[in-house]
Order: sequence, then C-alpha cells, then structure tokens
Amino acid sequence: MIEAISTLTNANLTRSPAWQASFSIDGKYLAVCFGNPNTHVKIWQCCKTSQNPNTTGKVIEKETEEWKLLATIQDDDTSGHTRSIRSVAFAPTAISYDVVPILATASFDGKVLIWEYCHDEDEDDDLMQTKDPDNYSITNNNNEPTSTSSYFEPIAQLEGHDNEIKDLAWNTTGSLLASCGRDKTIWIWECFLPGTIGGVESSNTMDYTTNNNDDGEAFECLAVLQGHDGDVKSIAFGPSHNQWGEGEEILISASYDNTIKVWAEEAGDWYCAMTLGEDSSVPQSIPSSSSSSSGGGIVHTSTVWCIAFAPGGVRFFSGSDDGSMAIWKLYTATERKKLFSKEQMMMVVSSTDGLWKCVGKLPNAHSSYAVFSIDCAPTRAGHGRIASAGGDNSINIYREESVVRSGNGGDGDAASSDDAPKFSLEDVAVDAHDGDVNCIKWHPNGRCLVSCGDDGAVKLWRYIR
Repeated sequence: MIEAISTLTNANLTRSPAWQASFSIDGKYLAVCFGNPNTHVKIWQCCKTSQNPNTTGKVIEKETEEWKLLATIQDDDTSGHTRSIRSVAFAPTAISYDVVPILATASFDGKVLIWEYCHDEDEDDDLMQTKDPDNYSITNNNNEPTSTSSYFEPIAQLEGHDNEIKDLAWNTTGSLLASCGRDKTIWIWECFLPGTIGGVESSNTMDYTTNNNDDGEAFECLAVLQGHDGDVKSIAFGPSHNQWGEGEEILISASYDNTIKVWAEEAGDWYCAMTLGEDSSVPQSIPSSSSSSSGGGIVHTSTVWCIAFAPGGVRFFSGSDDGSMAIWKLYTATERKKLFSKEQMMMVVSSTDGLWKCVGKLPNAHSSYAVFSIDCAPTRAGHGRIASAGGDNSINIYREESVVRSGNGGDGDAASSDDAPKFSLEDVAVDAHDGDVNCIKWHPNGRCLVSCGDDGAVKLWRYIR
C-alpha cells in the first residue's frame, strides 16, 4: 500500500501546475518544474537528522529524513527560460565533492538549459555569525530558502527545436541527452560534463568553454530524428542488448500519432529500427481475463503519453490517452525467427534485429481516463511494483502475479509469464491530487514516490509491502 508522507507544495488551482519531477541518482535531490502563470523549478534536498525518541534516559538514536527547499529557478533568472518549463531531469552522474548535481530543463521556448549547483560557503559563514547556530536552517517556516547561498547557475544552452519541448531523457551514463517536442523531432546531444564518459575530472575549476570537446563545447548534437506524424510526447533510453545496430543503447519515443518508435545507432548514425502501433494479438493483462486475444489491431487508439523501461530493459510500459497501459517485451533475433510468422516480422528493418512486441494490456488502467505517467520501481527495491498516474486524479500501484504453470496446482489461465504477463491492482491513492496527476516517480531506494499534479501540489508517498 502507499500512504502520504508529506506535501512539499500545497494544492492551489489558481497557481501553476506541477508538470514533472526528477530525483538525482543518489536520491539526495528532487527537482520539480511548474508551468504558467508562474513557471519555475524548485529543487529540494533530503536532510537526515538524528533524534532520540526514547523517554527512559537511554540514548537511542533514530535517523529521520526531511526535504528542505534548496533553490528555486525562476523564468526571469539571468539566461533562463522565457516560456513555460515543461521537463526537468538530473544528469545520472555520481555526485561527490568534485562532481556537483547537474540539472537539465526544457521549455516551451524551444530551449534546453543545463544548470550546475553552486554553493557560496562564504555567505553561509556570514549567516552563521548573525544567527543562532543551534537553530540555523536553510529554510524559513514557509519552507522557502532563507539565503541565496545555494543556487543553480546556467552553464549551457541547447537550441534547435522550432517550438515547444515536451520531454528530456539522459542515458544511463550521462553521456547522451535527448529532447523531443511539438516539431515532431528528437534531438540527441553528446555530453562532455564532469562525471560523464568523455567529461573532465572536476567541475570546481572547470571552464565550460575551453575544456570539453575539440570545438570547446560542453554538448554536441549527434542526430536530429524525424519520423513521427505528431508531437513527440515522451522519450526514454534503454539497453540495446546487441539486438539493434552497433550502439549499446536504444531510444524509444511516444507520440500524438498513437505510435511508439524504436531508434538505434549504426556507425554513428541513428535510425528508426521499428514503429510500434499495431499487433495482431494483444492479450489482456488482468488476472480476471483470459489470455486470449483482445481483438488485435491497434495497441493504443489515441496519444501515447508516457513510456517507461523496467529494470534490465527487456520490458517497457506505455500509457495512452485511451486509458490503457501496454506491456512490451523484447525478443532477440533468434527468438523472433523461431516464434513469429513472416507477417508478424514485417515491422523489423533488418534480419538481425530483435523485436518489441506487445504481450499484454490493461485496457482501463485509470477507469478509462488518460494514463499520464508510468514508472517502474528500481531493482534495489526488490518488489518490482509499477506506479501509474492518470486523469482520474489517482495513483495506482500494480504488482505482477506469481508465475504459476498449468498442472502444478495452479490455474494456468491466471498465471503470469514473460509472454503473457498478468498484473493486479495492489493499491490506489484515490483523489491523490485535485486534478490530473501529471507525474509519478519512484525514489532510487524504491521505498517512496513523488507525485505532481495540475493542482500545483508536490506530494511524497511511502510504499509499504
């Protein structure tokens, strides 16, 4: 089950909606972007404190976590965005003394900005001299910063999109950043920032105009991908498993054209390896339904709002405006040739390519309302739950049914398998927000989640098995 822990920003329907959230790779930082009329980004830091809950006199320390507002990026900041900020994403770089948090933001102004965390220790010292050290806090009673000693500074600006950018995605090493938008394109940038492959050792003394690639740039555009017939709404990097091209990773994209595309890299060039949209047999992925075909045809009949890889990258999930969630499985080239007919393999570009196939569907994941966000719990969580958020104002937690084989004391029709997974709705946070829930994200520890809504609220939730 999930239970509310705290509300970082309260609901206020007359203010800016909270669009998207991102945790840093170590889970210490949380960034959320807000739209118009007061578009901005808030960044929180997780502060751990020790308490002694024992009343017997015996010292028993208990560590608690509290999220403190660290900084706010306003749309009127120097070199900032000029229109609504739609996406935020922390670079997956190891955060240490030498490598500080790097945040990417994307806006309807068509720009991607890269921000570096800065901390003025001299200002902290001045504040400590004027405050009671025992009661010193980085925030006031309204959870707003009490000083400007912590802030994010823009260090790079990426341009190329004709108009609104809808989503951002880093690859697992932080060496690639992708953006997508209303112009129906996807831009892939190579990154040379600290902590990434090809980046420099430290950012403390780094000159971003001289210590990067051969041309002195922190980012270099590798590809502009075109092929969707509508706005590109969501993108995600995943492992290629040596099934497409020469690269170690693939990129999947979801669009207003109701399809999902798979992009791969070959000899330095990115190409469309597959277009996913139609399938001759799509099983229902709810235990109460048989595993027979749901009628086949189009997987999603409307905009595909979101996509999310499961840990390991051999499965991903998609959510649509038609109210459904689809489960896609990777089949290797060898498996594809053994299991599927030539007609089913017509979508494959090369004979050596693998195949993504829809192996299950939750037709009414959010009571026929749009599914806006999906996230899979990280491997370290150990529970494999899937979280989704939708237009019914709710958050759903799904668990996969145990694999039970026919003839082994179980109901074969209700069993879950890789080729026909079954999911049960484990818990629902009804009316989690006063409006659409735009984003749901698992914390890297898999024990809690953050949600953002049209009501402008940002909420933390605890997952209890």
